[in-house]
Amino acid sequence: MTYRNIISLSDAEASFLTTLAASGKQIFATRDAYDVLGEGRATRDALARLVNKGWLERLEKGKYLIVPLEAGPNRTWTEDAYVIAGHLVSHAMVGYWSALNYWNLTEQIPRVTYVQTTGRKERRTPQVLGMRFRIVRVKPRKFFGCHAYRAGEFQVKVTDREKTVLDCLDRPDLSGGVGEVGKALLTGDGDFDWDRMTNYLQRFGSGAVVKRLGFLVETVELTHPPEPATVNDWLDFLTAGISRLDPSTPRKPHRIATRWRIEVNLPEEALPRPT
Repeated sequence: MTYRNIISLSDAEASFLTTLAASGKQIFATRDAYDVLGEGRATRDALARLVNKGWLERLEKGKYLIVPLEAGPNRTWTEDAYVIAGHLVSHAMVGYWSALNYWNLTEQIPRVTYVQTTGRKERRTPQVLGMRFRIVRVKPRKFFGCHAYRAGEFQVKVTDREKTVLDCLDRPDLSGGVGEVGKALLTGDGDFDWDRMTNYLQRFGSGAVVKRLGFLVETVELTHPPEPATVNDWLDFLTAGISRLDPSTPRKPHRIATRWRIEVNLPEEALPRPT
């Protein structure tokens, strides 16, 4: 991204930005600008000028970010990608590989910030402030398990540990593959709430996810695995048919794990073990 050199503000522009910032609107919509300056072409032109001067960053059509003073004279500043993610679409949580990264369950740093939502979005791969995003729409029954935290004046929402694992097993293509999820289980060994995981499996309603989780938990040799009774509950959730362990890879299955009704289409060395 090319940053613009700072251009001084007029008194009206300074008053406008100060009014919005004072009301907590670091990110705002055109409608918010209308409430301050009045509806019409003049307000839209004023927004365009502020973008050109480097005082506003256009996130998408009708949505803007006030670039703070900390950006310095060259306006070289970028916002937290997770903060931006929550404003790209309504009802959003950072998820998948990005959530694995947030929980320190992966050593990989994804180049894209993954955003889970139930809302519609025309642009599914927007780029904002030089950062790439991937908007992933899910059914309402799969949208739960929120962990919220503060980033300055903003609230950021990320899927919690247990929901992140289930989401990544549902969409291994958005998480580096099932092998990466296996590593996450080992990395987070001792931190997972298995009762919560069981509850989430019921809510999630995916037989394939149950099969993948059960197989991985019994394969990666956890130090703190779920209790046998918990695993038996998961076996009760099994659905008919055989599911692929990793649908994101075209590899042919090496074998069938009949206990979990899984086609093991990854080589043994791709499945992590404790070191």
